[in-house]
Amino acid sequence: MNWFKRAYPFNAEQTVNILSEFGPLVTMFIVNAAYGIETGTWALMISTAVAMVAMKVVLGRLPVFPIIASSVTLVFGALTLATGNPMWVQVKVTIFNLMFAAFLFGGLFLGHNFFKYVFGGTFHYTKQGWDRFTVSFACFFVLTAVMNEVVRLSFKDTQIYQVFGVDMNGVNVWILFKIAIVMPVSALYAWWLTKLMQKYRISLEPALSTSNYSANATEGKSSSAAPRGIPTGGV
Repeated sequence: MNWFKRAYPFNAEQTVNILSEFGPLVTMFIVNAAYGIETGTWALMISTAVAMVAMKVVLGRLPVFPIIASSVTLVFGALTLATGNPMWVQVKVTIFNLMFAAFLFGGLFLGHNFFKYVFGGTFHYTKQGWDRFTVSFACFFVLTAVMNEVVRLSFKDTQIYQVFGVDMNGVNVWILFKIAIVMPVSALYAWWLTKLMQKYRISLEPALSTSNYSANATEGKSSSAAPRGIPTGGV
């Protein structure tokens, strides 16, 4: 089991988040290929709503990032259904990623690290570590936004393309790109960044002498409370 934890660094929440992001895309890919973009968009929206319910059941709450992304998906999916144009579902990724990257960069510019604010109570890293984590993710969001636009503009939904001997329209090529390229690259990037952050970790080790000191203290002597932990540089 230890080798599995080393090879697969994601916890239950991260796994649910990944599945909630790409499960609806897989559903849309299959349904769009069989029944067209309108039915495929309905499949995307319904499966996104199901994913939100699943997160609530499994985790007992709705994590911040998945709920924001899912809500944006529902809004842009509704725009696609209203206009009959799949561009809205596709461009959602570009708009969301660029806005979030700008939000992260802006926070750093103003001296506020968003990830540290949200996760600082759970994960303990140095300021340099949090800043590097935030800049890395912001750059990754920009890169995926650019890649999304390149694929979206290169493959038209009104044309049919041969991909590995299979006929696909532009929307399915775009979905395949997200499933076959964006998903594994994102997972590998998150795994690499998780490993990288270990060297910025701050360990909180309890003072071993506290219990012995308390046990041996004589009556009438006062003692100051021992610190809860001593911050040290992580490996």
